[in-house]
Amino acid sequence: MESKFYQNWHLAKTDGEYRVTEFEWSIIRFYEAFSRWVTTTGSVLTDADIKFSEHLILHVIRMQNRPKSSATIARMINRDDIPNIQYSLRKLESAKLIRKTKEKAGKIFSYSVTEAGKRMTDEYADIRSDLLLKAIGTISNIDERIAEMTQLLGVLTGIYEEMARSAATFSTP
Repeated sequence: MESKFYQNWHLAKTDGEYRVTEFEWSIIRFYEAFSRWVTTTGSVLTDADIKFSEHLILHVIRMQNRPKSSATIARMINRDDIPNIQYSLRKLESAKLIRKTKEKAGKIFSYSVTEAGKRMTDEYADIRSDLLLKAIGTISNIDERIAEMTQLLGVLTGIYEEMARSAATFSTP
């Protein structure tokens, strides 16, 4: 859509603002679609009431097949709401998809996947490969395009993080 149709929109007064706004809205729509995909696929694999964030956390714990603390999990998915992550960890533990172990020294706990968690994440990976990756594979030059988008989103994540810190110092007149 041409930016002239956004003349009365507070977020898009110029062509540049229009492009950034469209990009942001695309990210929002992508996030929601991704969330729906993960949750729907995961619901096929378990009867437990596992939400999107729990699915992500389960896959993060499974990454590199080594235990992770709640702080490491938070850092890996760029979240700072440790109490909510701990709630999700308790849900995953209750569903017997992960186990909690205390580190030898200190008060830190680590989490690892159980056999049930391994089965579920393996089955998710199979469905993902059979459905999603086959569909994505039909896009021309997808490997290069995904690599470029990944790099761009990484850079933009840093910019948005820095601007969030800057915005926190602003005060209204």
